[in-house]
Amino acid sequence: MTDLSALQRQLNQPGLAPVESWNPPFCGDIPLHIDAQGQWFYQHSLIQRPALVKLFASVLICQHGEHFLQTPVEKVRISVADAPLLITDWQWTDTVTGPALLLTTNLQHQLLLGAEYPMIVRPDPQQQLLPYIQLWHGLQAKLSRNVYYQLSSQARPVYCDGQQHFQLKSAGYPYTFAIV
Repeated sequence: MTDLSALQRQLNQPGLAPVESWNPPFCGDIPLHIDAQGQWFYQHSLIQRPALVKLFASVLICQHGEHFLQTPVEKVRISVADAPLLITDWQWTDTVTGPALLLTTNLQHQLLLGAEYPMIVRPDPQQQLLPYIQLWHGLQAKLSRNVYYQLSSQARPVYCDGQQHFQLKSAGYPYTFAIV
């Protein structure tokens, strides 16, 4: 078994910039868009260089429901259709607090579903309640359709306030996956 915090430090971290320490002026909107599948577009053209997407993602933040690229000298707003990142793979791993879900994003960031990166259920743009992972800098990741269906078979029913919830337990914490 692995210590949860030690395992988290060993995982492929996103190489985040220290955006919290920067306070640049807002410089307007730019024609950068992240679609519901986590693909990045500039002026309606797909950005096909993964290194460029990872660079942009390293300075991406979400404040009050709006997404920005923030550098030491400027802050620009971009549009995001849903969540900017997508969970594309998962596996169980043993930790001292019990089995934990190790999740991988479309940008190859790995994280453990737990206190630092919890699962929340919220409406997607079509108002369907879906699970999202709360990430760094106010960002969220949506489960890909494939991962959603794979994890739905792992969820267990519980009753809460007269409603049936399906829960996953990761790193000792229960998370609502779906509400019926």
